[in-house]
Amino acid sequence: MVYKRIKPLYIIIFIVLFIIFVPGYIKLISLTLKNRSLEKEIERLEKENKKLSEEKKRLENDITYVEKVARESMGVTKKDEILVEIEK
Repeated sequence: MVYKRIKPLYIIIFIVLFIIFVPGYIKLISLTLKNRSLEKEIERLEKENKKLSEEKKRLENDITYVEKVARESMGVTKKDEILVEIEK
């Protein structure tokens, strides 16, 4: 077999290129992972926003839903009703 000797110039060029490009590649991977994380957060927030928008419309248009929410969250009662709270 014939072995070729690697010239020192090639080794120096390889080391220089390695030093130049590796930090950028690491930064690219880091930013890609952060981007994925932010995209998932955006999806979650869009779903939550849609849910809140639907509840807002329901509160604006459905009087029985408003009454239900008021009774459950604030303990509102009708005239001549008595509120009974059960402790668990």
